[in-house]
Amino acid sequence: MAGITMLDVAKKAGVSKSTVSQYLNKRYNYMSGDTKERISSAIKELGYSPNGVARSLRQKKTQTIGVIVANILHAFSTEVIRAIEDTCHKHDVHVIVCNADDDPEKEKRYVEMLRAKQVDGMIVLPTSANAELFNELIEQAYPLVFLDRILADVPVNTVLSDNEKTVRLAVDALVERNYKRIGMILPPISEDITPRLERKVAFEKALTELCLEENGSRVEAVPITGVKQALIEMLTLEQPIDAVIAGNDLVLNEVLRFVNEKEINIPENLALIGIDEVDFAEFLNPPLTTVAQPTFAMGHKAAELLLSEINKGGLKQKAAIYRFEPTLNRRSSF
Repeated sequence: MAGITMLDVAKKAGVSKSTVSQYLNKRYNYMSGDTKERISSAIKELGYSPNGVARSLRQKKTQTIGVIVANILHAFSTEVIRAIEDTCHKHDVHVIVCNADDDPEKEKRYVEMLRAKQVDGMIVLPTSANAELFNELIEQAYPLVFLDRILADVPVNTVLSDNEKTVRLAVDALVERNYKRIGMILPPISEDITPRLERKVAFEKALTELCLEENGSRVEAVPITGVKQALIEMLTLEQPIDAVIAGNDLVLNEVLRFVNEKEINIPENLALIGIDEVDFAEFLNPPLTTVAQPTFAMGHKAAELLLSEINKGGLKQKAAIYRFEPTLNRRSSF
C-alpha cells in the first residue's frame, strides 16, 4: 500500500501522531506495553516504512558516521572497524568505511566525500599532511575522533594502545628466557604513524635499560619488501640475533615466509614474538606468542566518544588521549 503515512498508523493504532513518532524513535518512557503492541501491529498491517531521509532532515542527523583507516589489510584495522560497527549498531547508527592507504590526497578526498554525504562525524587514522583540514572541521564543531595516531597540533579525542608497554612486554618475556640478542623489525618510521615511532623508541629504551645493545640487539625499520633482507643481515652478524619481534602483523607475515623458506626452527634456532594478535597464532607450529592490542576496547571507545560528540554538537571539553593496555599471549615460539 503506497503512500502510507505516520498519520495512517496513528489512526489505525488509535493513538496520536506524536506517539507513533516517539515509538519510531524508541522513546518508550511513558508508553504502555499495550500502546507499543498496537503501534507495532498497525505498522505491520499497513506495511508502513519510515522515511529515513525526512527524519534526517528533521533531526539534522543522518545516523551515519565515516571511518577512514590507513590500511584495511591490517588485522588491527578490521578488528577496530568491527568494534566500531558493533557499537554504532546498538545506537542505530550506520558506518561507512574508507581505506586511505596512508595517502594524504586520498584521505582528503574521503573526508570531502563523507562531508558531502552529511555523515554526522568521523573516526580517522590520520596523516599529518591533512592537519589543516582536520583543524577546519574542529573549528566548525564537527564531531571527530582519531584512532591509533596522535597529531600534536590537532586537538581531538584520540584512542590508541600503550605502545611502550607493548614493546616492553615482548622484550621482557624474551629476556626472562635468556635471549640476549634481540632484533625488532618495523615498517618505515614516520611521525604520522604514532605506533611505529613509539615502538622504535620503546625498543631502544629497553635495550639501554637492560644493557642489550652490546650483544648485537638492534631495530630495523624497512618496507615490507625489505623484511627478508633485514632478517638475513641480522642472522649473519658476528653475533647473530637469537630472537626477533615482528613490529606488526604484515611484518610478521614476511618473517614467517622467511623462516619457512630457510627451514629455521622456531624457537630452537630463532625465538619469535609478533605484535598484533592474528587469527592463526594458535594454529602455527609452534603456536605463536603475540602481544595483542586491545582492538575491540579501542574501537568501542572511539565510537562512544564520537557518538557523544554527535549528541552534544561537537567536542565540549578539552581533547584527551585514551591509552589502552596490551596483553601478552604466551605460547611456544620463544
